Amino acid sequence: MSTERETILSLLQFQRESLVRNMSGVDEAAVRESPVPSGTTLLWLMQHMARAESLWIVQRFAGTRDEIADEDSDSDDTMAAAIATYRRTWERVDAIIDDTASLDELCRNLGDDTPLNLRWVLLHLLEETARHAGHADILRELIDGETGR
Repeated sequence: MSTERETILSLLQFQRESLVRNMSGVDEAAVRESPVPSGTTLLWLMQHMARAESLWIVQRFAGTRDEIADEDSDSDDTMAAAIATYRRTWERVDAIIDDTASLDELCRNLGDDTPLNLRWVLLHLLEETARHAGHADILRELIDGETGR
């Protein structure tokens, strides 16, 4: 039987991998295109998720003041580089989680008095990753007819 932590982390990792699957094999020009009125692109989604994990776990939970990845693309960004950054972010985030004894441990740096714990942060990241993996699946289908399923 899995523990609560193992269950949450395995679900999060599944969603991370789903997001990456949706991005793999897309033409570099297409990852910058947005077939939707909001302007959302596959490249932005990948950069956004690396930033979100860093922001919530490294900065807000662990209280580390490291530079957080930028989610605004420039002309030199590639999907391969964005995926590599996202994967490196997982390693850093997972190391912090592994070094935390309890999911009940509170965030160190929220900037206010909101008592959020690691459990809440992980469930928030699970929800956000799953939501954006779904967005990526739709964008990918609109771009080239492929789905990440």
